[in-house]
Amino acid sequence: MADRPVAGDGRSDLRVRPYVAADRNRWDAFVARCPEATFFHRAGWERVITRGLGHQCRYLLAERDGEIEGVLPLAEVRSRLFGHGLISTPCCVYGGAATMSEDARRALTDESVRLAQRLRVDALEIRNRAAVCPEWPTKDLYATFRRRIVADEDANLRAIPRKQRAMVRKGLAAGLKSCQSADADRFFRIYAESVRNLGTPVFARHFFRSLLEEFSAETEMSIIVAGDCDIAAVLSFYFRDEVLPYYGGSRPTARAVKGNDFMYWDLMRRAAARGARTFDFGRSKVGTGSYDFKRNWGFAPEPLHYEYHLVRARVMPQVNPNNPRYRWFIAAWKHLPLPLANACGPFFSRNLG
Repeated sequence: MADRPVAGDGRSDLRVRPYVAADRNRWDAFVARCPEATFFHRAGWERVITRGLGHQCRYLLAERDGEIEGVLPLAEVRSRLFGHGLISTPCCVYGGAATMSEDARRALTDESVRLAQRLRVDALEIRNRAAVCPEWPTKDLYATFRRRIVADEDANLRAIPRKQRAMVRKGLAAGLKSCQSADADRFFRIYAESVRNLGTPVFARHFFRSLLEEFSAETEMSIIVAGDCDIAAVLSFYFRDEVLPYYGGSRPTARAVKGNDFMYWDLMRRAAARGARTFDFGRSKVGTGSYDFKRNWGFAPEPLHYEYHLVRARVMPQVNPNNPRYRWFIAAWKHLPLPLANACGPFFSRNLG
């Protein structure tokens, strides 16, 4: 795709072009100062998605007079089972154009539509936090949960509703401990068992290794230990003054000692101590157990606006556990032997987007 000049507002022309490796530092510098940008706009995701999932990334940037004015991360996902999509961004909860001007947003959106048409995908999916293209079909499937935290540990604990605070105190009374580990296999053993029990295919080990390698300064793996047993684990991202617990899981033994409750409280207090001021609990499907769990912590759901431009498809893709077509698959997956689930899971998970 050649550079595409775009008429501006009397200033010099805005140009939209594909991202290249030499843009990495400039791209990340823009993301760091753009209020709309998220951790998932970091340029490193291009390599994680390419190496860890095997998808072709098609990142776009808009620039004027040599200065970046907007970025749009995109990846092409091809799957015989789940269709052919252009997504911003697969395996990420947020995406879309992060810009400093409306004409940059329009230019990037228009170019993504042209790219989707040229690739003949089923649909272009943009995972926006706020509505951008209200005329496009939109899913009301997910909400995100974000809340401010403060430096005072006691104040953060008091901000948790009473019943949930009691669960945290039970975890503390059980003598649970957390340790921060760089051992991806130790994390993976807990996470893989947890998602199998939920009926969800796991990502490959090398995907997590790619994440940890690419974002070594921004990631943290925390393992929760009861006695001498690992019972829960969470992989978190740090971005600006935010902490995002992103991949988490626990073993059945964690339930009795409130391992999950302790794990998220422990992360919250440690993140606040190192300067984080926003706790991003991530997305959940409306009406699910994880949705209710986050509300119990006093977090208010914020609807996510996943918008679609249909190219070959006639309806929005429904690649999610709420689709009745996948109920048998989910039920069966829960009963797979763990080694088999770990061996087969990456084939499915990489294409789920």
